This record gives sequence, structure tokens and C-alpha cells, in this order.
Amino acid sequence: MSDDRRPIRGRKPGDRRMRVERPYAEYFRYTASGSLLAKSRAHEDPRPIGRLVSRTKRLLIGRPLATAEEIGERLSKAKALAIFSSDAISSSAYATEEILRVLVLGGLAALTLSLPVSIGIALLLAMVAISYRQICIAYPNGGGSYSVAKANLGRMASLVAASALLIDYTLTVAVSISSASEQIASAFPELHPWKVLIGVVAIALVTLGNLRGLRESGNIFALPTYLFIGSALLMIGMGAFRIVVEGQPAVPPAMEDVGGTLEAVGLLLVLRAFASGSVALTGTEAIATGVPAFKPPEPRNAATTLVVMAGMLGVLFVGITFLAGHFGVLPNEEQTVVAQVAALIYGSGSVGFYLFTAFTALLLFLAANTAFAAFPRLGAVLAEDGFFPRQFAYRGDRLAFTTGIILLGLAAALLVVLFGADTHALIPLYAVGVFIDFTISQSGMVRHWLSTRDRGWQYRLAINASGAVLTGVVAVVVTTVKAPTSLVIILLIPLIAGAMLFIRREYDAVSRELALRPEQVIGPPMRRERVVVPVPGLSRAVVQAINFGRSLADDVRAVHVSADPEEAAALRATWERQLPGVPLVVVESPYRSLV
Repeated sequence: MSDDRRPIRGRKPGDRRMRVERPYAEYFRYTASGSLLAKSRAHEDPRPIGRLVSRTKRLLIGRPLATAEEIGERLSKAKALAIFSSDAISSSAYATEEILRVLVLGGLAALTLSLPVSIGIALLLAMVAISYRQICIAYPNGGGSYSVAKANLGRMASLVAASALLIDYTLTVAVSISSASEQIASAFPELHPWKVLIGVVAIALVTLGNLRGLRESGNIFALPTYLFIGSALLMIGMGAFRIVVEGQPAVPPAMEDVGGTLEAVGLLLVLRAFASGSVALTGTEAIATGVPAFKPPEPRNAATTLVVMAGMLGVLFVGITFLAGHFGVLPNEEQTVVAQVAALIYGSGSVGFYLFTAFTALLLFLAANTAFAAFPRLGAVLAEDGFFPRQFAYRGDRLAFTTGIILLGLAAALLVVLFGADTHALIPLYAVGVFIDFTISQSGMVRHWLSTRDRGWQYRLAINASGAVLTGVVAVVVTTVKAPTSLVIILLIPLIAGAMLFIRREYDAVSRELALRPEQVIGPPMRRERVVVPVPGLSRAVVQAINFGRSLADDVRAVHVSADPEEAAALRATWERQLPGVPLVVVESPYRSLV
């Protein structure tokens, strides 16, 4: 690290000169603050097998990115809409079918209630979107419901919210991929036996795309999202034109007496339909969780994107439900409801029909990317708070939270295999955690407005309180009507929360064991020699290592490799106060590598 001066004999006898050699200049350089900055070559493995691994990684996920390049990886509103909204938008492809599968049990007359039920769900969506818009602004550091619950409702509520979110994101991948596999199998029946394989391969591809980083991920997923939105809006517009302008009659004729129909059908069946169709709200919270991924100003851009997403989803969901009800579309095992609507509007076997089906299947594949964007960020927040292993907070070569991405991919693939890529078997698990999370987050915002009483807090309080009550009722209904399958989630949430508490207790115990008293000062070495001690921070374990080094040499130097300059500066200040006799060399690692 330091200059090595040694005498070197010149060409003529008796000539001597001094040469300053910097053997590690190609690996490190000094920064203005006096720290060492590791160059890209310092992160390369010189061994042949290491070079082979590095080349393979670059081929699959691209070149390593320095931490300073992170701002270039932030998302614009248009690209963020495609990434974070793909889950919510894609739910319009199967939410209508979930409503019809329940109402058909009450006979054809009950199907006339599909539109009122979808409008009610759209109103609930509006309330949830308004609530999460306020969360984006009030809590710009991400985390969504977890951050809200932690700040307002305490540790246990925040861990319940985090557990529900983690389950929700995992099921988002499994449900979206399974639904996409079913879309493909309905268009090409010969692929039906390969649904599970199609789903697993799709999860692997989405995982790889996210390991490459957000920018590439956005470029991959932006176009299909907008193609689906455009083709779906065109389909709804064409259907509305035929009904309003051409006067195409309803099949079967709609009943005008909704009240009588409601009485005949029964309130419980309507509630079940409402609960089943509420899967349309899944994914609404992803934008609030991923606020830090937006370009500055992050909160405002995230809030705007959330409003646009909710508006698009409401139009698509209500529009598809309206067309399905007007044309008498019924669920069947051969073709999905949205595919039947497309066949009626575009023409069965037409180019428009196949394009729409392809866009729908592709979007459902890509909808899983919403979870891949949000799950790792939530895992990183939990790791920073000590509730998850700290590896979840480490960024990989492409500035992505690699551990969280890989874990999500493996868990979702396991669900697809276990449930045979069957969407209807997964959805009872899906909605429970979503509405538990909605209820906790909106309850937290009620507490927030009561505490802060900012301008207009009464209006915001009313919105969040109403939303908390509604989502709480839906959570109870979903859990009840989907039992016993839904009870798996009710049992799994406290188990995950308990595991996170256990991890936190272990970290706290180790921290207490290794902590130094603030007033403690370690004296100078007993003798003068030299030992280099790599240190992760300042703790009793580090002091023991340094004292052991002092027993071996008279000059002990500590080396700290850091990916965060602010953290390194704080460590240096503490070090110089508590270990003034031991020099600390800070090596900044822009590619987040230790070895």
C-alpha cells in the first residue's frame, strides 16, 4: 500500500539511484479523503477457473456495475409503470373469470351482478390506490406497508405486514406464471401436459432478467405491458361501439331488477364473488414498496405512476367484465373468459385474436417481474433492520439484490411444481395475504394522520379509515370462503414473523456480546513490529484480534473494505476515538467485493 524505496544499481559502476515502486497501483488509488479506492482489476480473479467464471457471469448478467452508477439504473415513470404495474394490470385477465366462477353457481340470473360487483371492486381499488399514493409521499424510502406499520403500529404489526408481503410476492410469481401457462395451453392444447415445464422455464428467464439489473429489466418488460394495454383498450372500445352504436343485443338479456336478483341470489354468494374478484387489487402496493427505484423526485414520480396504474386497471377490469356479462360469456375449462371475449370481438381464429392472446400470455409471464422488483427490496429493508440475514442487503454485480431474487425464483418455481401450474388452486392462497397487508397499511396510515394532523388530515383519515374497514372485511370474507386452503396463509404468517424475531434476537445477542463501551479507549501497542488485521467494524472481537496482533508485532494496522463511504467515515471517526494507536486503512470497493 505504501511506497517501497530500495536502492538500485545504475548502468555504470558506482552509480546508485532510488526508485519509488507502487506494486499495487494497478489495483488501488487514493481518494481525496485519504482512503484507498479499489479499481475494477482488483475484483478480478487471476486464476484460470476464476476468469472462466467471470466471463460466464458477464455473458449471462452483464459487466459489473460500480455503486456510483446506481443513479443511472433508476426508472422513469413510463418504464416503472411497465415494471411495477405488470402484476396489477395482468390481474384483469383473470379477475373477471373469478367473479363469474362464483356467480354462475347462482344461475344465469346471478351473472347480471358481475358488473355491479366489478364496479364495487373498482371503487375499493380507488380507495386503496389513494391510500398507497399517500404512503409513497409519507414514506419515500420504500418498504410500503412494512414501513408504515413499523412507524405507527409497532414491531409485531410490521412483521405481520412484512410476512404477508413476502407471501404475496411469492404467490404473485406463481399465479402469474401459472395463468400464462394456462393461456398458452388453451390456445395450443397439445402443450397442456407441459404447463409446469413452461412455468419453470419462464421463472428462470425472469430471474435472469432481473439479475441483469433494473435498466435491462425495464427494457425487456416495457413493450409487452403496453401492447396488452393497447390491445385490451381496443377490444373494449370495439365492444362498446357494437353495443352502443350498432345496438348489438345482450346474450342472455340482462335483468333490470337488480334488487330482486340480489335477494334471489343471496348476500353470501355476492360477497364470495366480491372476494374472488378482489384479486384484481393484487400488486397495487408494489409501487409504494419500490419508491427508491424511481428517478428523482422519487415520491412524486411514484405517486403519479400509482394513480395512472389504478386508472388503467379499473378501466380494463370493468370493461372486460361488462363485455363478458353482455355477451353471456361463461367460464369453461377449454378457454379462459378473456380469450372468449377476444374471440367475440376480434373474431375467433383471426390475427387480432391470436395477437391479443399472445400479448395476454406474455404479460402474465412478465407480471411476475413486479414481485422480482419488490421482494428483494423488502428483503433488503428487513435485513438492514436485522430481521433477515444480512446477505439480503448485499448488492450483486449488477446492483441488484441477488440473494432475494434467487430465493424468490426458487420459491415460486416450487409452488408452480407443487400446484401443477393451476391458477385456481393458487388464488385462494393469493388473496388472503394481500388484504391482510392492505388492512395493516391503512390502519397504520390512520394512526399516522392522528399523530401528525397535517393539512387536510381529516379527509385523508376518512379515506384510510374507510379503506381499512373495507379491506378488513374482505380479508375476513376471503379467509372464510376459501377455507381450509386459506388457513395455510393464516398459519404461515406468524411462523415467518416468528422466524424474523428469532433472527433479530440472534443479531442483538451477538451485537451485545461484541459491543465496546463508548468511553473505552485501547492503549498503544507494547512493542514495535507490523501486523495487518482485516476488520468489518469495531467490536470486542476486533479488539481481541488487534491485541493478538500486538502480541506478534509492534506495528498493527487495520484494513476495512467498504462499499459505503458514509459508513466508512463513521467507522473512522469511532476508530480514531477508541483505538487512537492503531492506524485504520479504508479501502473503498465500488463493486461491493470483499475478496
